[in-house]
Amino acid sequence: MDEEEIVSAPREARSPGQLVALVEALIFVASEPVTTKVLADVLEEERESIEAAIEQLQSDYLSRDSGLQVREIAGGWQLATRTDFHEEVRSFLKTRPSAKLSLASLETLAVIAYKQPVTVPEILEIRGVQSASAIKTLLDKRLIVAKGRKETVGRPMQYGTSKDFLIQFGLNDLSELPSIEDFEDLVQ
Repeated sequence: MDEEEIVSAPREARSPGQLVALVEALIFVASEPVTTKVLADVLEEERESIEAAIEQLQSDYLSRDSGLQVREIAGGWQLATRTDFHEEVRSFLKTRPSAKLSLASLETLAVIAYKQPVTVPEILEIRGVQSASAIKTLLDKRLIVAKGRKETVGRPMQYGTSKDFLIQFGLNDLSELPSIEDFEDLVQ
């Protein structure tokens, strides 16, 4: 046989149901949110077909009042428990709401999330206290990342939130953060 004659057989077309099942399986086994592009590349399908499969999968979970949902998080898709079941899931897992960050770390993270990119002196100005240990904790937990240096005297490092931050807090992007005005309403 000539080399030109050796051609791989074309893949058989998948039914919409098969594609939905494959997308569900890949999202399920992924260790982090998986993008539509990655799904399309792995399955050798058009993005539009993948998007339609995801929509169908979301609709299937919703129509049967499933305890699971397909959520868009950090620019990708992830299988997650429905938010209205979180308390029961926590109880089953015998965990309490996450208290893994100190109040200082949470305050520092909030400043970074809303003001990024931000430097340590700018965080000090907002919080009124040193934040070096909180910055170290947030870097260790990969919730923040260095975003370069500010073009000013001393060229201090600037920090911003990471993809892990979006995943931890179940956000697709920073526009989903509550507005600062919402917090002001709580204080009044």
